[in-house]
Amino acid sequence: MTATTITPSRDALRPNVSLGQIFARTCTAEWSRLWSVKATWWFLAAAAFVMLALGTIAGFESAARPADLPSQPAWTEVRFIALPAQFALFSLAAISVTADYATGGIVPALQWTPRRTVLFFARFLVTVATATGAGVLVAVLAALTAFTTANSALTLQLNEFPGFVGTVAAVFAAGAAIAAGIGFVLRNTAGALVTLFLLMLVLPLVLRQFGTFTSAIAEILPGSGTIFLITRQVPGMTMTSSVMVLLAWGIGLALLGWLRLQRTDAHR
Repeated sequence: MTATTITPSRDALRPNVSLGQIFARTCTAEWSRLWSVKATWWFLAAAAFVMLALGTIAGFESAARPADLPSQPAWTEVRFIALPAQFALFSLAAISVTADYATGGIVPALQWTPRRTVLFFARFLVTVATATGAGVLVAVLAALTAFTTANSALTLQLNEFPGFVGTVAAVFAAGAAIAAGIGFVLRNTAGALVTLFLLMLVLPLVLRQFGTFTSAIAEILPGSGTIFLITRQVPGMTMTSSVMVLLAWGIGLALLGWLRLQRTDAHR
């Protein structure tokens, strides 16, 4: 009489893990990776320093105004300082993607998470959410700093707070999505930062100096959309057009980045 040996199949040995659990675990890993890098802290510190310093200056300047002028909302005064501070957070979003290609870390990352779509969306979501959340938090702190140093020249009108938070969140989310998309497409830190700087600042300002045709090109660049949302002072643009421009760039670059991750070897 012989004993029968039953060998379980490979599929039977695999744990029954859903796609949602895999995505959640990948997001957790990406969150840990992002906060374990010193560059993350440096970029956040730079954004906080710029916005809080400019908020303090805005408060002192408001306090120096004549007493007969009406008080202004602190949210309105601080909204403009998001423009210089946004590049620290956008750079953080770009480098959080490109750093893995520079160090070769993308190879073990894909070995741990071979489903490239899952890795892409997890990294994209964590990066954009971190940059957006940090930007909104620091902007609110800058507004409170301006209110504190303004000596009653600024007010905290709660009815304008949701609009302020929504505008700042939209600007930082769109810019971070564009920056992360550029990082996935180019896979090069220097190239991503230069491209981001050109699209978000240089070209929207320079092209407007050369006539109607180049001004029309400037209006479809993401930098013009962010400037309009913050200042409301970009000729030829509306709220709808600026939002559509930012959505088109953010979704388009994310799609291109996903396609490259799907179809191109990670080490290229």
